[in-house]
Amino acid sequence: MTQRVVTVLGVGALGSHVVQLLRNLNIHLRCVDFDRVEMKNLASQFHAKKSVGASKVRGLQQVMQFLFDRKIEAIPHRLKPENSAALLQGSALILDCLDNFEARSLIQAHVEESSQPCLHGALAPDGQFGRVIWHEHFLADHEGTQGAATCENGAHLPFIAIVASYMAFSAQTFLEQGRKVGFQVHPGGVVPV
Repeated sequence: MTQRVVTVLGVGALGSHVVQLLRNLNIHLRCVDFDRVEMKNLASQFHAKKSVGASKVRGLQQVMQFLFDRKIEAIPHRLKPENSAALLQGSALILDCLDNFEARSLIQAHVEESSQPCLHGALAPDGQFGRVIWHEHFLADHEGTQGAATCENGAHLPFIAIVASYMAFSAQTFLEQGRKVGFQVHPGGVVPV
């Protein structure tokens, strides 16, 4: 049986943890990110010190293989208008873990045209708010400061992991049951959406 493809866009603070949490599902994990691992990323992202200077997706690919014997497809490219259709095609589920308005707009346009299911994740830079929300309820123009560091010093790592856990749970629920569940997360609690 062919595995369904789950495409994770962005493997930084949120996406790297989501990938780790999806490791036990019977899916083909396709990870897309153009960025490189920097020393400052290690405090809040699921990347190894040996990966500093390497492509984030290639580094994550090695860590997942080494720790969990889990293979992932690594695509070290930036999502652009000329490649978005090719990078997203064939996905049973798209997981948007980006912090970039332009790329999120490309995802939204693709999802609306293709009708592929898409789950968006977002983190406030100050660690006070996170969202796991399905495309039909998501407005990219309502995102806060785009591209803001989500916590370079690791102070919000537990909160990042909580939001990543809810995102992985939502993805798993959809893949196994066909149900779409979403959440708004803040230090005082979680609200289903």
